[in-house]
Amino acid sequence: MRAMIVKEFRELRRDRRTLAMLVVLPLLLLVVFGYAANFYVSSVKTAVVGPQATQVAAALPEYFDVTVTAPDDTRSDAENLLRDNKVDVAIVTSSPGAPSAALVDGSNLFAAQSSVSVLNKAGGAVQTEVLFNPDLKTSWVMVPAIIGLILTFIGTIITSIGLVREREAGTLEQLAVMPIRPSQVILGKIVPYFLLAALDMTVVTVLGMVLFGVPFNGNVLVFALGAAIFLFVVLGLGVLISTVSHTVGQAIQTAFFFLLPQILLSGMIFPLDAMAAGVRWIGYLLPLTYFTMISQGVMLRGAPITTLWLPLLVLTVMAVVVFTGATLRFRRDLAPNVKSAPRRTGAEAGRS
Repeated sequence: MRAMIVKEFRELRRDRRTLAMLVVLPLLLLVVFGYAANFYVSSVKTAVVGPQATQVAAALPEYFDVTVTAPDDTRSDAENLLRDNKVDVAIVTSSPGAPSAALVDGSNLFAAQSSVSVLNKAGGAVQTEVLFNPDLKTSWVMVPAIIGLILTFIGTIITSIGLVREREAGTLEQLAVMPIRPSQVILGKIVPYFLLAALDMTVVTVLGMVLFGVPFNGNVLVFALGAAIFLFVVLGLGVLISTVSHTVGQAIQTAFFFLLPQILLSGMIFPLDAMAAGVRWIGYLLPLTYFTMISQGVMLRGAPITTLWLPLLVLTVMAVVVFTGATLRFRRDLAPNVKSAPRRTGAEAGRS
């Protein structure tokens, strides 16, 4: 009995991934739910436009962080600021004594709910109107994020498992002696998963629109471009995971470490604006954060590509870095197999 216990502890000490699951995962959950599990947004970016913009901006409570004050702008300019995600609330003023109109971005659900609550306390002085999600439906905000989650699941877990099975089956040596580059091997392996993920994305998007009435107000090509770049990122992560895993179990464990932060810290469940600063910056390092910005921007706000250039650029940089890292790791894995692969002598070649 004592020998069995000692043996298990020794095996656990050697299995660093399982040890990390036992030690790091509880700490991660503690930090996430301690600093990130907050649905209340303490302040929102606000624009004030119209003739009385300066006076109204000065009288607003601290909850409204006024970043734009434009007396010469109109309601159309305010709507564009909301569509481009530059502000969360836009207050349109008119003549002195007349009530102002407060336009709220409903695609930012938790900020919108908090803003509407604060504005309603102002009574008749402000007329509130929610854009892009008039009824503040949770499904309208969640479906675009779930699309990204599905792509992340396929890219990290399914792809890594598929490639690790090649290692377990011993076909890695066959790939090593084939006259193709590691980058070509990786592309050949991920293309089926890319097509499968694209099909799943299309089905989920259509079902979300049909079942939950989620609108699609933007350009389909912009959405497809963002999804394609994001897919390359998560597929590259899947390949990278497979290069550091020798079994399917190890691949699943490692992929889980990548998947959990994506769910909790990307703004999909908890709003980024409500997180503590340190945890929020972790969210800005996750690819799902930027795809959610793109999907919600295109589907709900109809944002053009000119206003989504930053998340597209970040995802592109991530795709290049991750794919390059995966290729280098994969080449390093192939090199030992090339050296160990049996070489045929001249006599053997002549007999064949």
